[in-house]
Amino acid sequence: MAYHLYNRLGSGGFAVEVALRLADAAFELTEIESKKDTQLPESFREINPWRQVPVLILPDGSMMTETSAILIHLAVCHPEKPLGPPPGTSAHAQFMRWLVFANVNVYEGLLRVPYPGRFTTDPGGHDGVRDAAGRRVGEALGIVEDALQAGPFMLGQTMCVLDVYLAMLFIFHPDKRSFPRLTALQDGVKNDAVAGPVWRRHYGDR
Repeated sequence: MAYHLYNRLGSGGFAVEVALRLADAAFELTEIESKKDTQLPESFREINPWRQVPVLILPDGSMMTETSAILIHLAVCHPEKPLGPPPGTSAHAQFMRWLVFANVNVYEGLLRVPYPGRFTTDPGGHDGVRDAAGRRVGEALGIVEDALQAGPFMLGQTMCVLDVYLAMLFIFHPDKRSFPRLTALQDGVKNDAVAGPVWRRHYGDR
């Protein structure tokens, strides 16, 4: 049985689709038609009760959600492919460290800008949530920028799905000039023979 990826254009499933293609894994893609920044249809609860994509159905029929967790799982399942370092190595420890860091500190902060109502019960506090989130995301990206000194990718010379994930998140940050190394990482992902076509389908020339 092949993988089955549920996604919509411009969502975190971009990174999962790239990972599946880097793994040369057979998969079926179902793209949900819905407007950007809107909730998925109520009927999608039957697939994921949290009503979010990406959702990856594994070959055994079980379901995975959460982009960073899916990327780690795929890298472990396809160690012969360029998804991530071998499990048990110090490089793999850094791979997991930065994926989780990006998920917790960058992705979650980015969500507070379009969806401040999820993070406060005070309707008058939305601007404060957005401002604090923007500042915190900038601080987190600064940590990543500093870690990229050995570059051009997070773990050195070779792109892996960690870089794909970071490039995807960085597209939503308005200040590119303050992060030249992250900008170069993003360019590397956009110009990759496998990731590039998927990027253009999701994000165009951004």
